[in-house]
Amino acid sequence: MVRTQRANGIPSATPGALARVRAASGRQGLGSYLVAVGGALMLADLYLIFMVAPTDSVLGHVQRVFYFHVPIAIMSFLAFFVVFLASLVYLIRRGTRWDSVAHSAAEVGVIFVTLALLTGTLWARPVWNTWWAWEPRLTTTLILWLIYVAYLMVRAYAPNRARAAVYSAVVGIIGFVDVPIVYYSVQWWRGIHPAPVVGPLAAPDALDRTMLAILLFSLATFAVLFLYLLLQRMSLRDTEDQVIELRFSLRLRP
Repeated sequence: MVRTQRANGIPSATPGALARVRAASGRQGLGSYLVAVGGALMLADLYLIFMVAPTDSVLGHVQRVFYFHVPIAIMSFLAFFVVFLASLVYLIRRGTRWDSVAHSAAEVGVIFVTLALLTGTLWARPVWNTWWAWEPRLTTTLILWLIYVAYLMVRAYAPNRARAAVYSAVVGIIGFVDVPIVYYSVQWWRGIHPAPVVGPLAAPDALDRTMLAILLFSLATFAVLFLYLLLQRMSLRDTEDQVIELRFSLRLRP
């Protein structure tokens, strides 16, 4: 990377930094669009969940947590899949952009899986009469949370950024193994968690048609939220890189 000097002796921006600025500007424009679309979708989603969705004949109103819990859990799976792919590409090509994608997706994924655990306990308390049960789905989800918290700790405590990228990429690839385990846990082991209502394991009539339509709408809404958070975290990481580069450049000033 070549640095140039301004007349006053302060290093000018490098080509890499300028590219990051342009990319961040593009993401900010897309982010503004996603905020508008996502806000409208979220308002519509809340209306559908609380005003249109039929009340479950067995569980009552607590079942409405399901329209938040399921999409949030699926978004956490999506985030960790992005971590898996980006980490794999990073180890092959060693491109810092892929490391940035993996790191950003991991942070967003930890947020979503934390919310999945919290909304799950809100549902469990009135239905199972307990906040937590050590049954297969909940236990494997907690393990998934611990894996990606460990991923973030590896990044934070590695001796340098290069090693942090490599070590965390390995954790991100291996840790993804737990995602299909979480999904198939209700089939592989006996437990009290309900069977899947969406996906390849769901029965064709697992959900009322109106409930399914609202669930899919909620899934699309949270997908927009996921994309927005991912782009914003990547922009923040670019800003962090620019600050680090600027500090390093100032230290090299004669």
